[in-house]
Amino acid sequence: MKNSDGVEFAVPTSVSNVHNEVARKMNTYRKIVFSKTLDKAQWNNSILVRDVDPKEIIRLKEQPGKNMVVLGSAELVWSLMKSGLIDEYRLWVNPIMLGRGKSLFGALDDRQKLKLAGTKTFRSGLIELHYEQEK
Repeated sequence: MKNSDGVEFAVPTSVSNVHNEVARKMNTYRKIVFSKTLDKAQWNNSILVRDVDPKEIIRLKEQPGKNMVVLGSAELVWSLMKSGLIDEYRLWVNPIMLGRGKSLFGALDDRQKLKLAGTKTFRSGLIELHYEQEK
């Protein structure tokens, strides 16, 4: 699979491949770590931010460069959604049933209209659903 930069990105098919591939790619990206408990961000190429400030997020979005991606934080996504700061969603449906967890869109107060922009199916069974925010 190639990302929007044209860089080849292999979809991992085992746990060890997942950790290695994700770590390799993540270490090359600039990261903003949102945390109220960390003293400093120790991850390569990262800065620490305490609170979601919509004006600051808008400023970051307007900078030249590539898209911003949120990984692994339902609370952060909910905060960004409530502030209208998410332009598109790329949801990965992994063929693993966990049985419990946090609701993906649990904190929404209002209905959000999304438009399906595309889908991808990977050999591993993973499916990417690409939605854009309707204006």
